[in-house]
Amino acid sequence: MSLVSQDQIEQYHREGYFILESVIPAPIVEALTEECMRIIDIYDKEMEAKGLKKLRINHYKKRYFVANRSPDSPIMTEFLFSELMADICRVTLGDDVYLYNEQYVVKAADTDTKFAWHQDSGYVGHYHSVFLSCWCALDDMSLENGTIYILPYSRDGRQDTDEITDHPEEARSNDKVGYHGDDPGDPAIVPKGSIVVFSSRTFHRSGANMTDKYRRSYLAQYSTEPIMTKDGSEVLVRAERLLQNGVRVDPGLAKAAS
Repeated sequence: MSLVSQDQIEQYHREGYFILESVIPAPIVEALTEECMRIIDIYDKEMEAKGLKKLRINHYKKRYFVANRSPDSPIMTEFLFSELMADICRVTLGDDVYLYNEQYVVKAADTDTKFAWHQDSGYVGHYHSVFLSCWCALDDMSLENGTIYILPYSRDGRQDTDEITDHPEEARSNDKVGYHGDDPGDPAIVPKGSIVVFSSRTFHRSGANMTDKYRRSYLAQYSTEPIMTKDGSEVLVRAERLLQNGVRVDPGLAKAAS
């Protein structure tokens, strides 16, 4: 039996999202958090050694994006290809699913750590099939520490929920902005271990972290087919099988099965 209820499945198709509270086992949350901080410590030491406050898109002691480090991390790999994630993907995407992308998103205490309204599809750069974003809370999420806000399909003003809107860059932050309306969205006030599941066509944003602690999340994204570059010549990010004909693929075989 699926962990996801029929009502949640219907909400996903109708509004573009649903929330599963406290579904990631506590030891897994702890292990993923430890991996996150281990990698951030590596970035900090590298920036300190070079005398930098910014390394690519990571800002020293402020904001970090740690993408696709799971090939070197057994705990991350185990989670990404777990039955929990397979279950979520089966009921939303179907029986054939690939891992597309994964990354930690970490905000330190800073008033300038908000993210603008966007669709995850808006960052791809060309039309592609819908993919799934699973935003996993590694800390208790609140308005104060900058949780994400979801804008349901029924309130985003689009006639076609498959539409990818234009996402011009915001000059100051370089964030891509895809929604310019007045709706503030619905905040995900959830305990750590929860997963906010949404379509890559769903608008979402996040607030600034106004606390004195890190706000850590782990984003796992899955697709029904390999997402390719615009010219179709190569895989855009990753394409490792999670499900084949509804059966979960062993992590050790996932890359070979892609």
